Amino acid sequence: MSTDSPQEPRTPPLKPRSNFNNWISAAGAVLATGALFSFALLVWMDFTEGEKNPYLGIFTYIVAPVFLIAGIALAVFGAWAQRRWGIKHAATVPDKWRLDWSNPTQRRNITLFGFGGLLFIMLSAFGSYQTYHYAESTQFCGQVCHAAMNPEFQTYQRGAHARVECVECHVGSGAAAFIKAKLNGTRQLYGYVLDNYNRPIDTPVHNLRPARETCEKCHWPEKFHGNIDMSFDHFLSDKKNTAVSIRMLMHVNSGRPGSPLAGIHWHVSPDSTVEYYAADADRQDIVWMRVTNKKDGSARIYRNEEFKGEPPAGAVREMDCIDCHNRPAHVFPTANDAVERAMGLGTIPTKFPNVKRVAVQAMTQKDLTTSADASQKIADFLRNKFRDDADLPALIAGVQQVYAQTIFPERKADWRIYPNNIGHKDWPGCFRCHDDKHKTESGELVKASDCTSCHSIIAQGKMAELTTISPTGLEFKHPGGEYDEELKCADCHNGGIQGK
Repeated sequence: MSTDSPQEPRTPPLKPRSNFNNWISAAGAVLATGALFSFALLVWMDFTEGEKNPYLGIFTYIVAPVFLIAGIALAVFGAWAQRRWGIKHAATVPDKWRLDWSNPTQRRNITLFGFGGLLFIMLSAFGSYQTYHYAESTQFCGQVCHAAMNPEFQTYQRGAHARVECVECHVGSGAAAFIKAKLNGTRQLYGYVLDNYNRPIDTPVHNLRPARETCEKCHWPEKFHGNIDMSFDHFLSDKKNTAVSIRMLMHVNSGRPGSPLAGIHWHVSPDSTVEYYAADADRQDIVWMRVTNKKDGSARIYRNEEFKGEPPAGAVREMDCIDCHNRPAHVFPTANDAVERAMGLGTIPTKFPNVKRVAVQAMTQKDLTTSADASQKIADFLRNKFRDDADLPALIAGVQQVYAQTIFPERKADWRIYPNNIGHKDWPGCFRCHDDKHKTESGELVKASDCTSCHSIIAQGKMAELTTISPTGLEFKHPGGEYDEELKCADCHNGGIQGK
């Protein structure tokens, strides 16, 4: 009779499992799957709906791939950690993080993990859709991605195009422009992250698309405007802060519908092409011009006295709307204009003598290098100029507010950096060409401009003087007294303390 006792059933050895069969790698796989799904969805929206959204490319081709790579890296790390643990603890618990369906507890956890992973992928799809719309918003352009461009965002909010999305002008429509904008947006992202962008931001934007591809999507160039009635309100730099106004008719189109285009908008006439070469990057020193008659092909070339020869190859620019309307959405008002507007609105009290001059002086102190110290130095400057008064705190607050909205020392951005070519008061503007210095080889001058060429003054002066209107136009009277007629407006006016 055998004395051998029956052997107990032996537990079969665990089958070798893949090192990727662990919770860490599973989490990485879910992250990578969600990122891949988001990437595919963003790419689809990018090529089907996003022709005007360059910044979507940042999320599509940078952010989503980063999460995809992170998910793959986490999965690989999990496999590496599992393998390392298995080698070190082969005799005890080699599968520390193993997913085991035979274990009821783990089976429940795996099921919950699966539902969580599915929810994560669905949220990724929803987030991708919301990202698409957020990336084309003004808030994203002005406050998130381009926090560095706060001055532009501030001026945009107070401009005539405040309800026009940034991408409408800076990108426009068309596949080619879309791709270029994507590359440019990526470059700007790197510049912002590395903090190596220019201060101030360079202008003009040399890769900006022609106005006919952006501006004219909303503005109708063939529309006849005739004369436009405009008023300009100022304060003199005197003890009484005398208010003066000028009301004028701007001759935008001085012809009639169907007749040859004349007036200011003659420069973009369909019958002529105006081209120019500027010797400086800011397009302020225009030394060469060519006017071509499209009907007979004849051309007139004008040069100033200093420029000889021909413009460099590729340097000639065809004139369009943006050459005069060069600050359509980002106007940096001069210190004079900003203070005068605040005086007109009552933000800066006018009871203080010479308050316009003093306020501008306070804002243009040379040692105002940061916004943090500018507020205190402006307050100290005004306290030293005016006696203590009940309205002095309001004056200080008003000037500080004007400064904060118009001058940005950290970015070195204000009206002195960014010329405004509309008009000719604080910058040469029209007189870049119409200055009696450009002429053809035969001696023909560019048509000179005087105070009646582009506008007719129908009322000017103070108070009761404005009730007298002349439909035929008045002779301009300089509000600050006589002036040298040989000088251009911008020779004296610079937006600073040389007031009107």
